[in-house]
Amino acid sequence: MQRQFGTTERAADFYDRQVHDYLTPAMREFMARQTMVFLSTADARGACDATFRAGPPGFVVALDDRTLTYPEYRGNGVMAGVGNIAENPHLGLLFIDFTRDHIGLHINGSAQLRTDQEQRQWYPRLPADPAPGRQPQLWIHITVDEAYVHCSKHIPHLEPAPRPRAAEFQRPKDAEYFTTEFAELPFRRP
Repeated sequence: MQRQFGTTERAADFYDRQVHDYLTPAMREFMARQTMVFLSTADARGACDATFRAGPPGFVVALDDRTLTYPEYRGNGVMAGVGNIAENPHLGLLFIDFTRDHIGLHINGSAQLRTDQEQRQWYPRLPADPAPGRQPQLWIHITVDEAYVHCSKHIPHLEPAPRPRAAEFQRPKDAEYFTTEFAELPFRRP
């Protein structure tokens, strides 16, 4: 595609200047401020899944300049991302700062699934309570293959806001939200 669209030289310059096989100090500091990351995985056949993970600032921990980890908590039981990683360790992470610097960080690498006990044996300085009241079921341990910038050109500015209280905004339960019986209902907004 680079040859077809005449971007080969520009892409080579980007790779030379921007793509690293390690996390720079600035990348590590950026990750330490982030409260969410978008995650891309694929199963053994290549069927993809995109999701996100969230937590307190720095819930994704840079262990050194080539490895990072984040906790996996109990969810809906589907375990699509973890299941994909068990079959195919390749994954992509995308951190985006929507509120301050309006920049993103791509990290591509390979992952291992580790229990909380296993990960803490290797890295005892992990946060003791990364999400208060919740215990990690697993840690996703990632070896960095590539880390590079996502340009700010089209990143919107978003302002953090408190969630609306139930009395102000009623909507169907998650499991019913996209079903046909609720498709035509107007949701009440303040």
